[in-house]
Amino acid sequence: MVKGVALGFVETRGNTGSINAIDAMLKTANVEFVKRVEIGGAYVTVLVRGEVGAVRSSVEAGAEAAARVGELVGTNIIPSAHEEVFELIGEKK
Repeated sequence: MVKGVALGFVETRGNTGSINAIDAMLKTANVEFVKRVEIGGAYVTVLVRGEVGAVRSSVEAGAEAAARVGELVGTNIIPSAHEEVFELIGEKK
């Protein structure tokens, strides 16, 4: 199992907040965009991956950007995600 790959999540209500979050997240730190998931009821979750510090910075920036233009629902960081978590979201670690 490879260690050190973090996952970051920003969840918004509405598309505008999620797009602004993605933009800020990718501009702030060296992270890789994983996916954007529409989960119903206008809720959208954005996922990024990378080193823990970069993911933490990008999630903070994404949350601030989303909150400025829309409704921020929540954020989460998994510092060293298990490989099965990546399988669950349909990605390779």
